[in-house]
Amino acid sequence: MTALPKNDKNIDILRQKVLRWYDAHRRSLPWRALPGQTPNPYHVWLSEIMLQQTVVNAVIPYFLKFTEQWPTVHDLAAAPQDDVMHAWAGLGYYARARNLHKCARIVSEEHGGTFPNTIEELKKLPGIGDYTAAAIAAIAFDKPATVIDGNIERVVSRYYAIEQPLPKGKKDIKAKTELWCENRTDHPGDFAQALMDIGAGVCIPKAPRCGLCPLQSGCTAYKAGTPETFPRRQPKKQKPQKHGYIYWITDPDGNLLAQKRPEKGMLGSMTGLPTSEWLPADEKPTHPDFLKPLSPKPLDESISHSFTHFDLKLSGHLITLPDTQSMLFPDDFFWIAKKDILKTGWPTLFKKFVKLLEA
Repeated sequence: MTALPKNDKNIDILRQKVLRWYDAHRRSLPWRALPGQTPNPYHVWLSEIMLQQTVVNAVIPYFLKFTEQWPTVHDLAAAPQDDVMHAWAGLGYYARARNLHKCARIVSEEHGGTFPNTIEELKKLPGIGDYTAAAIAAIAFDKPATVIDGNIERVVSRYYAIEQPLPKGKKDIKAKTELWCENRTDHPGDFAQALMDIGAGVCIPKAPRCGLCPLQSGCTAYKAGTPETFPRRQPKKQKPQKHGYIYWITDPDGNLLAQKRPEKGMLGSMTGLPTSEWLPADEKPTHPDFLKPLSPKPLDESISHSFTHFDLKLSGHLITLPDTQSMLFPDDFFWIAKKDILKTGWPTLFKKFVKLLEA
């Protein structure tokens, strides 16, 4: 299908169909303004950061927890970083939480609690890139913007039957989406959210519900009977495999040794359990030097976890100390009382091991 000029009436018709569909079928989400209400930029920003790389159903309880604990951006900015990281535990991609807190402080202290309303200014804030800036500008401030998340990417790639596989195909998808969005002032926020909802509930990856789609009549992939084959993708490469050791170090009262992980790196600033280095599968891990004198005892338990760029397996080891003062640990280590072990905000990786040992 050839590209439509930006002033083509067909785009006006397309947008009208999408907006009418949205009026009837919009999802009810806790961060969305109801019809006739003005969106809360704090809620829009918070949800968009949480939704990066994370599905809606996983985000909802975290969003509700954050907005209950910190109702405004000023409240979030004033919170200790450790509290924010603790509340984020389990949501993954922890750099988002660090940037979330930095961004809240900047908005609170330098912008008086008011979020910028342009893409250019939003992108100057920590944790906000092209997509998130466009989404906030459109949804929170109803500014014309080209918003492309995974759902919209799928809708557009099918509508135009874009053959270029991802990730290279993203350029073509963006160019086509711009035709629908650039300089369009008729409810840009609703239009972006409508496309998200169509992708989430109608134009789904498998068995798309084309009969319910307001874009069906113009969809090239639907006409060809091949919507499930879009977007095209390159064959996935196998993830690298890494392994190492994880340690359960307790005193006679069952208090547990934990570590605040370095800010930079995997699971930065989060509470974790001691581990060895994470090495490629063909390299043998060794115990950290400060643990070697304690002769860690191998356990039958191990955990596996998949990160974005590699898979990890950690084999459990046990150390029981005669008391908490029996040796000096690095400054970033601390003790967690036995009664608080299950209450601690562990990232998912460590939560798996905690549940094994505390079951």
